[in-house]
Amino acid sequence: MMSRLKARVTDPQLLRALIGILVFVSLWYLFTAVLNLPRFKLIPNPIAVLKDWFSFTPASGRSIFTKVYYLDIAYSVGRTLAAFALATILGVSLGLLMGWSRTFYDFTFPIVELLRPMPPLSWIPLAILILPGVEIAVVYVTFIAAFFATVLNTLLGVFSIDKNYFLAARCLGSRPKDVFMNVIVPGSLPFIFTGLQIGMGISWMSLVAGEIIAGKQGLGYAIYEGYFLYQFEHVISYMFTLGILGYISSAAIRAAGRKLMAWEARRRGA
Repeated sequence: MMSRLKARVTDPQLLRALIGILVFVSLWYLFTAVLNLPRFKLIPNPIAVLKDWFSFTPASGRSIFTKVYYLDIAYSVGRTLAAFALATILGVSLGLLMGWSRTFYDFTFPIVELLRPMPPLSWIPLAILILPGVEIAVVYVTFIAAFFATVLNTLLGVFSIDKNYFLAARCLGSRPKDVFMNVIVPGSLPFIFTGLQIGMGISWMSLVAGEIIAGKQGLGYAIYEGYFLYQFEHVISYMFTLGILGYISSAAIRAAGRKLMAWEARRRGA
C-alpha cells in the first residue's frame, strides 16, 4: 500500500500537472496582485478568491459553508445528468443505426448535418416557446449540445471497424442482429466513449449558457448574477467549481470506458 502511494506521489505525470497548476496560479497572482495590469484591475487575485470561497461569511452569500452553494451545484448537476443521459441513449442509438443501415444513413445524415452546426444557444427561444416550463428548456438546450457530438462519434466508430470482421461474421452464418450486437456495438465502443467525454464537456458549457439566459438557479445563473453585482470572487470560485465538476464527470466516463473495454487495453498491450 505504501509503495503504491509512493509511486503515485512520485509519478512524473502528476508532478508535471502540479507544476503546470503552480505556474498558472503564480501568473494569475503576478498579473492581479503584483503588477496590477490595467486590464486585470477588477480581477481578484487567487488568495482573495480562496478566502471568499472558503469563508463562513462570504460577501456574496455563497461559499462551501453555505447551503445555497450546494443547491446551485445540485440544480446544475441534475440538469446536466438528465441531458447527458438522454443524449447518450438517443445519440448512441442513432449513431449505431446510421452506421448499421446504409438506407437509414441516407435518410438521416443530411438532417443531422443540417441541424448540427446550429449553436445550442440558438435553440433557446424555440425551446422556451415549445416546451412547458423554463427548466425543461434548459435541459433541452444542454441535451442538443451533447447529442450531436455523441451521434457523430458513434457513427465514426462504426465506420472505423475493420470490414474483415463483417465478412467473417457473415461467413460464419451470423444474422444481421448478431452482427449488430457482436461486431458493431463492441467495435465502436472506443469512439463512443470518446464522444461521451466530448459530449459531457459540451453539456457543461451549454448548461451554463442556458442557465444564464433562461435559468432561475444553478451555477451558471449564479455566475451571471455575481457579475452584475460586482462579486468577482464569487464568479471565479463558481467557474472553478464548474471545472472541478466537469473533470470529475469526464474522469467517471473514462473509468467506465476502461472497465468496459479491458479487451481493448489487452489488445494494445496496455
